[in-house]
Amino acid sequence: MEKTEAIKKLNTYGLTEFQKRVLIETMKIPLGEVRTYKEIAKAAGNPVAYRAVGSTLRNNPLTITIPCHRVIRSDGDLGNYSAPGGKKKKEKLLRKEGAI
Repeated sequence: MEKTEAIKKLNTYGLTEFQKRVLIETMKIPLGEVRTYKEIAKAAGNPVAYRAVGSTLRNNPLTITIPCHRVIRSDGDLGNYSAPGGKKKKEKLLRKEGAI
């Protein structure tokens, strides 16, 4: 799905403006790179809302288009991953992409 189309589709999910900004910022993370929950919170306009970033990503409605697995904790831990396979799957995806 093209990014412009994905952004339009986000408007159909009843998300808050902050949640939409979180998902849009996450969509910008290039292949092979990661960002922290804190960096995404800051980029989305609320630098202290890193827990809300995690909650938003846990409910990511466009998992193929929005690479939520590329968001990790500030201490370098991968954090959680709600997709089947959990944290091990997240690690596998990030290794495959060369991000870790």
